Amino acid sequence: MKPMTPSAELAEIVGKKPLPRTEVTKKMWEYIKKHDLQAPENRRNINADAKLKPIFGKDQISMFELSKCLNAHLS
Repeated sequence: MKPMTPSAELAEIVGKKPLPRTEVTKKMWEYIKKHDLQAPENRRNINADAKLKPIFGKDQISMFELSKCLNAHLS
């Protein structure tokens, strides 16, 4: 997979160096789980903290929206 460069907002979570999209997704899930950001009533929903809100653009997303949100922050 081709390494992608994360935006400044995304780099705060996954680091600045270019990574394959699969690795970016893996690091995002590590961050989400480490900070307990999955909604307790439905673990498929992810609550945004201060670092995730600029990436998500809203307070909560479904896990199925994660790829779409990440795509906007990779080049």
